Amino acid sequence: MILPREHRPVRASVVVPVKDDARELAACLAALARQSRPADEIVVVDNASSDDSADVARAAGAVVVRCDVPGIPAAASRGYDAATGDVILRLDADCRPDEAWIARMLRSLDEDPSVAAVSAGAAFVDGPRLLRRPLEALYLGTYVVLTSAALGHPPVFGSNVAMRREAWEAVSAHVHRDDPELHDDLDLAFHLGERHRVRWVRRSRGMGMSMRPFGPGRGFGRRLVRGMRTVAVHWPEEFPPLRWSRRAVGRSITPRRRARRSGEAAGTGSQATR
Repeated sequence: MILPREHRPVRASVVVPVKDDARELAACLAALARQSRPADEIVVVDNASSDDSADVARAAGAVVVRCDVPGIPAAASRGYDAATGDVILRLDADCRPDEAWIARMLRSLDEDPSVAAVSAGAAFVDGPRLLRRPLEALYLGTYVVLTSAALGHPPVFGSNVAMRREAWEAVSAHVHRDDPELHDDLDLAFHLGERHRVRWVRRSRGMGMSMRPFGPGRGFGRRLVRGMRTVAVHWPEEFPPLRWSRRAVGRSITPRRRARRSGEAAGTGSQATR
């Protein structure tokens, strides 16, 4: 349960994981610089890039932290840990937020102090124009429907999410950081949803993103496999009927079961990266 904060200015940190994507990162940081409500800090997580992504981030005034563990789960978690704001916002290097993005996400959290995290969709801004809306509906619609069924509540979408710092601190020791073949957004949602409320904001047009998941070699199918694998990692304790019933009575997984599940997932992850 998230309790209301005393009335004081809220500090907002934006986390951007990046790997070898300097050009897209520069455009993303330029969009963040135009926010009507500026970020108090921008944390760019350099996931062992071989290009000049880190230099681009520093030139834009961002805080750069290094993460040599491969994969988005490790990089995103490293950024959340490094962020110092009361609210941690996340988007990806190929995202293009509109000028009201930070203000809108903070307002969505402020509307209901019991909500720990808010998330929303995004609109494709490149690729064939006639395919943008249909593929957006396929990509995000499938994600929201399937993950909501598995979670028993709305998911989070890493390209457009904001969460309270105390919510991250409550789950940071339990998320699966070291397996690059897990879906980090879905894993975060599993852990946040154990004790906290997650709200989906139906405003996707304010966040733009690349259609690259549908490009050659980008692995839309691989993303689906990662999602299914992430669901399976949380079984049997998080098998949907069990999770739904536990949430209905306000219970969460016991610490012993959580530790056992995390240990099993770590063993699976080490095999996956060999």
